[in-house]
Amino acid sequence: MTPPALDPARFADTLAEALDAGDVACLQLRLKDAEDREIRAACEALRPVCHERDVAFLVNDRPDIAADCGADGVHIGQEDTPYAEARRIVGGDAIVGVTCHDSRDLALQAAEQGADYVAFGAFFPTGTKDPKTRAAPEILTWWSTLTTVPCVAIGGITIETAPVLIEAGADFLAVVAGVWDHAEGPAAAVRAFNRLMAAAH
Repeated sequence: MTPPALDPARFADTLAEALDAGDVACLQLRLKDAEDREIRAACEALRPVCHERDVAFLVNDRPDIAADCGADGVHIGQEDTPYAEARRIVGGDAIVGVTCHDSRDLALQAAEQGADYVAFGAFFPTGTKDPKTRAAPEILTWWSTLTTVPCVAIGGITIETAPVLIEAGADFLAVVAGVWDHAEGPAAAVRAFNRLMAAAH
């Protein structure tokens, strides 16, 4: 996930370096306080960087901008566009992921509607947002044994906190500060996360 604020032109180079460092499934553009024009400008700058490296590009909250800007999909929260409406806007081939907090019911509902992944969290304290819920790693284990729909762990994930989530069954890790604020730089963080995932699988 992108930092909460960024200069698209400058960040494009940082992003390229990070994506070149290891296996990254997707980038979620998450600019909560930005104006539409700023989000669109970031899409235009960052989407090609992702696509050149076969990394999916998702937009947070805004299926309309995702569709307009050629993104691969959208991530929606429980207070954003409802799943059915988001799916209608981005189309049947796009990725639609859904935040489910710590709720098994919300996750089951999202999966039944056709979500491509469900996201649980926050698992740890995070400076990115004030999380509505705290999730326990056990929900990842429950989910991974129940269904084939991928699950994403989110919230305060760093190289130090990730292993317990990977062991519990997280298919993907959504990381912000754990990559961009890593002491040795984003590329080093991506390499370290890749090593953790490879060791587990």
